Amino acid sequence: MITTFPYRTVFGDVDMEVSAVTVDGASLPYSRISKTERTVALHQSGKEHWHTATLRLDARLPGEEIAAGPWEDVRCMAVVTEKATNTRIVTRLTEQGTGLYHGSVELARSAHLNRATVGLAVVGTVDGIPGRLIGSADRNWYVDLQSATPARQREIDIVEIDFRDGPEPWLRPFKDAPWLVDTSGEIPTVLINTSAIEGFTDILGSTGGTAGEKALRETMSSQIAQDAWTAMFQAAISDLELDEDGTPQLPGGWRGSVLASMLPDVFPTLTPTDALYEIDQRRKLGFSWSEMQTRMQYAAGKRSQVTKRLTTAIRSVRRATDMGER
Repeated sequence: MITTFPYRTVFGDVDMEVSAVTVDGASLPYSRISKTERTVALHQSGKEHWHTATLRLDARLPGEEIAAGPWEDVRCMAVVTEKATNTRIVTRLTEQGTGLYHGSVELARSAHLNRATVGLAVVGTVDGIPGRLIGSADRNWYVDLQSATPARQREIDIVEIDFRDGPEPWLRPFKDAPWLVDTSGEIPTVLINTSAIEGFTDILGSTGGTAGEKALRETMSSQIAQDAWTAMFQAAISDLELDEDGTPQLPGGWRGSVLASMLPDVFPTLTPTDALYEIDQRRKLGFSWSEMQTRMQYAAGKRSQVTKRLTTAIRSVRRATDMGER
């Protein structure tokens, strides 16, 4: 989504990379830092109990454009955030040459839980107003505290667990539900209940079977997918951040990906920016929210290919029935 600002912003590329990482003063192996995935993996870093991780950052800005622009007191800021712990750390980088900035940010282990995001913001004084955002890196870096491999965050996780007698007490009130979608963590998770319906997980996880079993598996998969898309979309729009003008912004991580995928189907005649504004207004003012639910259901069904899967399932059942009658 492209955000429109009421003042001139930087047109050229703004980029940042993590050049080195130390954990309690010891260098993290380069195998734990992936420039392709833009991710740092701190789990199993060599120290089971560590206190501080320091990331060395190199940023590159369009120096000539910044020098010629209408901005004053331009600063390059590294921004570390994590929603799970409500952490936000802002560190100013030092200019080392035209368009080149260097610096470091520290992550305290006690302040982070799962996955922190490292972004880059360029701020300056515009029209006499200080601290205005005039540019930012298009792609963030991620610091994963739960993974030993520097890979991008997965969009969704699937976990089989016993709701009735399993290790999670909070699931016991939902012991009769065949599945639930949990969007409270850094990665949305589909929880498959292994004790609700006998044979449910066996059919869902199989690849073969009779035509009837295949049709049932297709139907179950599409319903789970539709519930997951609906839950993720609702979670994403419930936590929209507003800019200084009150315009809702596309969130980062999986929430932003979900909205970018579904908004064209929820409001096909609106741009993503206008669609977010429409959603925010409907939520605040309370008008047409029931129609909004219908739009979400349609978009989730389209993303999960409900119609296609049901059509395939019905054809398989009819084909099997016709062959049986012969």
